[in-house]
Amino acid sequence: MSTPDCAKSAHILVYPFPSSGHIIPLLDLTSLLLTRGLNVTVLISANHLPLLEPLLSTHASTTIQPLILSPPEQTPTSLPAGLVSQIRRDAELYAPILHWFKSHPSPPVAILSDFFLGWTHNLAADLGIPRLVFWPSGAFTASLENHLWRDLPKIGEPTDENFTISFPQIPNSPTYPRWQISRHFRAFKEGDLDYEFFRDGMVANTKSWGLVFNSFTELERDYIDHLKRDLGHNRVWAVGPLLPPLDDVAGPANRGGSSSAPTHELMEWLDSKPDDSVVYICFGSRVVLTSKQVEGLAAAIECSGVHFIWCVKAGKGNVEGDAAFIPDGFEDHVGGRGLVIRGWAPQVAILRHRAVGVFVTHCGWNSTLEGLAAGVLMLTWPRGADQFNNAKLLVDQLDVAIRACEGGEQNVPKLDELTGLLAESVAGNRVERDGVMRLREAAWNAANGGSSTRDLDELVKELNSLPLTRSVVTSD
Repeated sequence: MSTPDCAKSAHILVYPFPSSGHIIPLLDLTSLLLTRGLNVTVLISANHLPLLEPLLSTHASTTIQPLILSPPEQTPTSLPAGLVSQIRRDAELYAPILHWFKSHPSPPVAILSDFFLGWTHNLAADLGIPRLVFWPSGAFTASLENHLWRDLPKIGEPTDENFTISFPQIPNSPTYPRWQISRHFRAFKEGDLDYEFFRDGMVANTKSWGLVFNSFTELERDYIDHLKRDLGHNRVWAVGPLLPPLDDVAGPANRGGSSSAPTHELMEWLDSKPDDSVVYICFGSRVVLTSKQVEGLAAAIECSGVHFIWCVKAGKGNVEGDAAFIPDGFEDHVGGRGLVIRGWAPQVAILRHRAVGVFVTHCGWNSTLEGLAAGVLMLTWPRGADQFNNAKLLVDQLDVAIRACEGGEQNVPKLDELTGLLAESVAGNRVERDGVMRLREAAWNAANGGSSTRDLDELVKELNSLPLTRSVVTSD
């Protein structure tokens, strides 16, 4: 397609939530918006600026600029460390963003911000511009979150973790035990300031001008259509999967950071293995298994005889309770059958290698899409957040994955069952593998001229049709 004249294209403010799992897909989308001629300012913390460097180095400074703002000094509060305190800290940027916007000679015509940053809906309203919600999670999760926070369903007594919560308004009428519902929803009470602040932000997502998803129509058509009906408009765009193109050699290896293990050595090791023979094991950048879960997984890997790559968090790795804990002697016992990576792994590059046929995953949405786009059979082990939704979608609704385990610290898979599942997953021709291969083709078709390309083009068209914002230069 032809590239529009940047001087005539819209200028937007992109604002990711400051966590790598949220930043990376939104920057992938930003890259696509830049190639379609939009002008973008990315509000990002100094700590995460290295994630933006690839875009800054490949696009003209006239089309992309970083905006680094520091929240005002905060007075001590009773807030616990965690998600809500991070969002509150981000909300302290309200006034600095307002000042930047009014001082800019050609300010943005819209704000595209992460769903955790619902307070930017009010900011956009004050500025007189539309706010679009970016969901790094899928449309299924967005449907559930919207009903959860807007409608406040009863979720039983805190002592009854198995109380069933139903969502009859949503396609396929999903149900969950209480312990699989958002821990923030379970913990907060009406009238609590943190609860009300978080809920206001989530409800604001349902009032925003548009929604953009890292998903594709063929994967979540029922839920995309549901959101359009539920919100009363069609400004819902599925533009994923947001991944490096197949012919991008460097992108998959460098996406999100530098690998803790030399990528060329990983690829050489995989080159020596037969097709679909390697199990890749990774639980994302935040999930940490308990020592008992690690020991159970290690024992199953050893007993199954499979080739594997196991990615754990950086750390010493030999102290029980350490994020990188691996049982003593494990790596000696498995010989040359596998590799343990402590730290960041080039996950997309690994999953795309022909030798990798199975992915043991926590079912974070980024990992889910990366697994689907690579056509690997997934063994699901969700631990929290949207992971239970994603596992339900893969296993119960799409029949393209197999449930390995689920739940928190108390759940440890049975050794014989997990051993058998690992061995069978690389040996058998399961129906789930056929299903994931069909979705792989659908994913790449969607992103290469299909439904996601059309949605992206329509999104850009809508942004370019927005009226220019009149800047108001203020003096200090």
